[in-house]
Amino acid sequence: MNGKPRDTEVHYGAHLTRKGHWLRSAISSGPAVLWLSVFLLVPLLAVGAISFFSRGAYGEIEMPLTLESYKRLLGFGLLGFDPLYPAILLRSLALGAGTALLCGLTALPLAFFIAHLRSRVKTLALTLVVIPFWTNLLIRTYAWQILLAPESWITRAFQFIGIGNIGEPLYPGLLAVAIGMVCDFLPFMVLPLYASVEKIDWTLAEAAMDLGANRVQVFRHALLPQIAPGLAAGIVLVFLPATGQFVIPDLLGGAKTVMLGNAIQQQFGQSRDWPFGSAIAFVALGLVMLGLTIYARRGAKEGPSIL
Repeated sequence: MNGKPRDTEVHYGAHLTRKGHWLRSAISSGPAVLWLSVFLLVPLLAVGAISFFSRGAYGEIEMPLTLESYKRLLGFGLLGFDPLYPAILLRSLALGAGTALLCGLTALPLAFFIAHLRSRVKTLALTLVVIPFWTNLLIRTYAWQILLAPESWITRAFQFIGIGNIGEPLYPGLLAVAIGMVCDFLPFMVLPLYASVEKIDWTLAEAAMDLGANRVQVFRHALLPQIAPGLAAGIVLVFLPATGQFVIPDLLGGAKTVMLGNAIQQQFGQSRDWPFGSAIAFVALGLVMLGLTIYARRGAKEGPSIL
């Protein structure tokens, strides 16, 4: 048509053959695709392949190919059923869910508070929220060991309300892990929630109150649907990395409670059982992909606003 070859396509006003289109795509996107393939896709495929091999007597990877690593992760070993690793998996999921819940309960009033501040003060408040990211996670975790020491005011405050024994530190313990996890992942919940709170149409809340709704009903029916996209994004951003966290549980929990991240570290380190460690890592990756898939499907059903 118009004297142009049939295999010519128009892209952003330029007439390109399919070969020219592929060449332009290779030049523009090729380096990024190559980078992701070499440093992301190839290592993931290697981890997946190693998970099906066997562990040698001295920790080497050898044949035959087997599903023993995955069976062991599900609790089926040579000596029968052992709930150790299923318990680790469930414990990690519970830790991620608990962290997401606590972060949500803390971030919700904080996001509303920041959204109602003046512009200059609002910028300062958001800066204070992200300031923890300016310090290394390991340093922040060691700092919590000092803050939760027996003589600290935080420990004394908890002991005053009946949590903990006099003269004892709050760590190692579950409470110390919860505090560390919430403080580490709170910004991931606050920022998307704040972005949703900023866009709230308050006339809907006023209309609900005029129709006789109380505060709880106003929040549930007029405000919560509007902040649901930010809340869903925050839950994903907190739950997925919290499930695989191992630094905070290891340092603040006193290495008494093993999580998925600790199990992976142990298998690739002291135990030198790379096939089993790869199986744990691959299952953890599957959980992450499952969470992202559920989030994406929900976004597709409810519209682009949730994405």
